[in-house]
Amino acid sequence: MQAQAGDELTVKGVHQGDQDRHGTIVKVDGADGAPPYVVRWENGHESVFFPASGTVVQHHPAGPAA
Repeated sequence: MQAQAGDELTVKGVHQGDQDRHGTIVKVDGADGAPPYVVRWENGHESVFFPASGTVVQHHPAGPAA
């Protein structure tokens, strides 16, 4: 998986009734967009995250260069 800061993650629930988790990547610590990622979750908590199966990344285009 490759991502950049600003991309959004969705971690699918594993069991029936589990809710999906959503967060925004705030920092990429791996080389060339590889994990680990620092993610700010919807509840405001930040954590280091290593994606597993069931993780979907939604890429967002980079903003205009200043």
